[in-house]
Amino acid sequence: MNTNALAQLLGDAIAKERLHVNEPMSAHTTFKVGGPVDFFVSVASLNELVAVLEACRVANAPWYVIGCGSDLLIADEGLDGVCICLGEHFADIRIEGTRLIAKAGATNEQVAEAACAAGRSGYEFASGIPGTIGGAAIMNAGAYDGEFAHVCAEVSCLTPDGEVVTVPASEADWRYRHSMMSDEGYIILEATLQLVPWDTSQIRARMDDLAERRNAKQPLELGSAGSTFKRPLGHYAGKLIDDAGMRGHTCGGAQVSTKHCGFVVNMGTARARDVRQVIEDVQNAVFADSGVMLEPEVRMWGFDD
Repeated sequence: MNTNALAQLLGDAIAKERLHVNEPMSAHTTFKVGGPVDFFVSVASLNELVAVLEACRVANAPWYVIGCGSDLLIADEGLDGVCICLGEHFADIRIEGTRLIAKAGATNEQVAEAACAAGRSGYEFASGIPGTIGGAAIMNAGAYDGEFAHVCAEVSCLTPDGEVVTVPASEADWRYRHSMMSDEGYIILEATLQLVPWDTSQIRARMDDLAERRNAKQPLELGSAGSTFKRPLGHYAGKLIDDAGMRGHTCGGAQVSTKHCGFVVNMGTARARDVRQVIEDVQNAVFADSGVMLEPEVRMWGFDD
């Protein structure tokens, strides 16, 4: 990687205030851990995104795309290359009849609120999921019997070859925490949701009910990535973890939540290696107890393995 050339190219592609050098990723992940990345850029348009990717190609630099930094664990040593944030500067939302079109950086909460204000129902389930529309599309985000696949008509993506394509729902291959776009390395640009008219007060009541249920059951006051493990077929991860005696298990500042065993949380002083160790300890304990190997839902970047 040619760092000097990359710095020059990125300086030409991105406004100075949206280009940061040696940026700590702990400021950009919901776990609140992670070392520095060489360059952190927040793009505001497709043209800027394409220019940043071209800069990475010319300088032979690795790149990563994030939204809110949820479902993500970044190593204490940080990342080489460029972290591209599709966040607040890439977050426009518009309503066209019963369709809602949201840029990839719009948060699930913002989309749910916009839909509610317009009297459009269908995205209430995602109002408390700590991520963006882009992440929801890539991972087929779901909660409380709702899934992204249930409401999305199509997504607009940038392919690894730099082509903008539209992927209809019939081709997205959405399954549990899976999509064709993830398999192919596509970058989500925007998503079109097909919603239904409903009374705004009823939509709000539904969202408030879900928020109360989340607050009662989930450790929202602590840094985490949401549910740490995928749901194993025929089981619930939280119950398997509890049955294996891992409730409250701690390494450094990371802990299996005592409120919800499906969450690994940052008690305030955790390092990424602490979180990683707790995840491995849980996997080993659950496998020894039940024969089930839990698969992390959290993506892990920057670790040697």
